[in-house]
Amino acid sequence: MEVKWIHVALIFFFLLSVAMMGCFLWQYSLPKEEPGPSAMEVRSEAIQMCPRYPEPVPLDHPIPVLKDALEKVDMLLRHKIHSPGLPAMSAIVIYNDTVLWTGNFGKKNGSDPFSAVPNEYTIYRIASISKIFPTIMLYKLWEDGKVTSLDDPLERYAQSFIIKNPLGRLKESEQRYTADGLIFLEKGSLPLKPSLVTLRRMASQLSGLPRRLRSTSLLWRGSTQDALALLKDDVLVVDPGTRCHYSNLAFSLMAHVLADHAAEGEYQRWVSENILDRLGMEDTGFDITPPIRSQMAVGFYSSGQPAPLYDLGWYRPSGQMYSTAADLAKLAMVFLGTYHRRLLEPDTVKTMLTPLFKCSSEYFANKTGTPWEINEQLGYDIIRKDGDLDGYSATFSLVPKLRLSFIVLMAGPRPQGGDIVTQTYEYLIPAMETAFREAEKSLSPPPNPTPYVGYYTYSNLTFYEIKVGPTGVLVMQQFGPHIEELIPENYRTIKLHHLEDRVFQVVFDKEFPCILRLGSASVSLETQDGQLFNFYPFDRKGLSPGFDAPGLNTYNVVRIHRKPVFYS
Repeated sequence: MEVKWIHVALIFFFLLSVAMMGCFLWQYSLPKEEPGPSAMEVRSEAIQMCPRYPEPVPLDHPIPVLKDALEKVDMLLRHKIHSPGLPAMSAIVIYNDTVLWTGNFGKKNGSDPFSAVPNEYTIYRIASISKIFPTIMLYKLWEDGKVTSLDDPLERYAQSFIIKNPLGRLKESEQRYTADGLIFLEKGSLPLKPSLVTLRRMASQLSGLPRRLRSTSLLWRGSTQDALALLKDDVLVVDPGTRCHYSNLAFSLMAHVLADHAAEGEYQRWVSENILDRLGMEDTGFDITPPIRSQMAVGFYSSGQPAPLYDLGWYRPSGQMYSTAADLAKLAMVFLGTYHRRLLEPDTVKTMLTPLFKCSSEYFANKTGTPWEINEQLGYDIIRKDGDLDGYSATFSLVPKLRLSFIVLMAGPRPQGGDIVTQTYEYLIPAMETAFREAEKSLSPPPNPTPYVGYYTYSNLTFYEIKVGPTGVLVMQQFGPHIEELIPENYRTIKLHHLEDRVFQVVFDKEFPCILRLGSASVSLETQDGQLFNFYPFDRKGLSPGFDAPGLNTYNVVRIHRKPVFYS
């Protein structure tokens, strides 16, 4: 096939051709009328490399950049152990189903000079990390059909639940009505329907319930019926679903009500049988017996005085539990989707990890989830649950997009000088990104490459050759007038990772510039990375006649019989 080009048309079509370089999209950054920077200045600008958020891949250890980051984490935590009132600390870093690092510092008993160093099996109180377990209970009962909806009102499972919600009604409301084509506003006292205290809101600090039952402490030993009776003359702190407000009451009430509904009132037994035993979390529980006490790191106040081991009574679901770094690593793998024992369905885990609400600046987290506090760091959502109780502090955290988790347990208050979880991720996140970008990608070839090999064109404007690479993976290369002169070789060729049937995914081998600048034009390479090619059913000759790139709204990239010849 011969194609003749006139010079003006060639330039115009070339710009389209650049855009069609695998992504079939082009974005111009047009020059302004005012004088621009010199070519030297343009070259000196920092180039944003992609993928910005690389996909996790299998890693072959040791990885120097990751080893260096973990050494910095070790040094950071080792330095923090000298903070007042913090005699012991255990921490662990998990990637996928692999423990990358464990760190244990200080002494199990800070008042005993001969005390041993803690390890990943040393027991600590985990305080509000306990709230993860009633939340898992909610989702599991929902999966099993024992809870109809995550958004069921609490009244469905506790008929005597009543609480005043004055903020759910407007003292003065406006009513709109139309007459003779004109819109009129009428003010009055029309009560609005109160917002519901739902199960999901209770599990995400959005229920509006007070922090605790009035006139009670965390050591209160009443019953759930006593709690419901107290709530009848209490008020919601905020209208449910409108603002983040921390509530131990919400989690304890939800746990006890769900246990009454589905576990004969035995919340702790349900957690033990359905979560702890199933995951093999042998050193996690509620009751601090003498054998458990002997395995515990002794908790201290910042004054250096040992802290008593309080029993939280009715509030146990909100903060009573103890655990180890090793046990919590198993739980982290459940949320990362890599543990060998399934607890929740993958879609349920995704729902549980999804942020629900953006909190106001007064709240201690940017967003809230079930039961998470979520903050953004280096472009990633850091999903965490913090726990603080007399003599102990702890954090369970996840970065789902990186399949990464960091857990730290401390026998004392949080050290000063910045949040150690945030500081740890400042080292870990860039290292993981670099490791992913530099790792060899494992790509799949199609069972038979023949139906896809050949030449293709999009509207006779852009041209591509698909051939088989050295490992059997399909390689797609763009060619055409002036392509070799203006487009760097690295970005004229992409690989096609076979997913299923006739569907392939565009993959770059290594890092690439997010925006490829070509004079006054700029092309988004970021847009093409990871896009899907859906090849057409094979014809009588066993060949695919073409393909679509639906994610780029590009269709009818058709096969041509031979390589075209171009004349200037």
